[in-house]
Amino acid sequence: MRTKAVFNWSGGKDSALALQIILKDPTVEVVSLFTTFNEETEKSSMHSIPMDLLLKQAESIGLPLYTMAFSKSLNDYDKKMLEVVTHFKKMNVTAFIFGDLMASNLKKYRESKLKPLGIEVMEPLWNNSSKDIITMFLDSDIKAKIIVTQEGKLDNSFIGKTLNQELLNSFPNDIDVCGEQGEYHTFAYDGPIFQHPVNFSICDVYKSVYEFKIENGTIENCIYWSASFKLN
Repeated sequence: MRTKAVFNWSGGKDSALALQIILKDPTVEVVSLFTTFNEETEKSSMHSIPMDLLLKQAESIGLPLYTMAFSKSLNDYDKKMLEVVTHFKKMNVTAFIFGDLMASNLKKYRESKLKPLGIEVMEPLWNNSSKDIITMFLDSDIKAKIIVTQEGKLDNSFIGKTLNQELLNSFPNDIDVCGEQGEYHTFAYDGPIFQHPVNFSICDVYKSVYEFKIENGTIENCIYWSASFKLN
């Protein structure tokens, strides 16, 4: 019997690559995409993708998109995730799939949250280096554009550029080619998993500042450039 699974969809290149891999696995049935978004902005976390574009991605892929809104404080995150898991367990889902890379160290965290709820964590991209993953992406025929960059890593001139070998060659030497240190995020809009391209345009580029508490308790600010974009 095939494992019924939910794919945690970010809308970016790694997510698209992981989904393309898992859809070829005859032992897994993906019943839905799942995305969390900020209830104030109605955009996905980190990638800042508007809900209408996420829905267009799902429509083109041919899978339903289940969403969960969260507050900026994240105070109710665990409670809402329990509601999500409960919803999908009624559909006999036993696995959640993610597009994480090893450098993110997220797998243990996800397992700590989901295994007690009876949900297996699946990671199709795990055990591959950033170099391996970017090679797999370039060979996948998935198309993606950069929509977020971290100031001090990549400037705002990279926003809207197509992720290809030529662009990667222009990255500074200290940039992880997959953006695993938060250097950049992407929007996947075409490729084998899509029935048709998701046509969009970038209207503007804006700056955002996020506060992060590090281990010693001090607060650090991270500045990002993000695309403001719309469906065509």
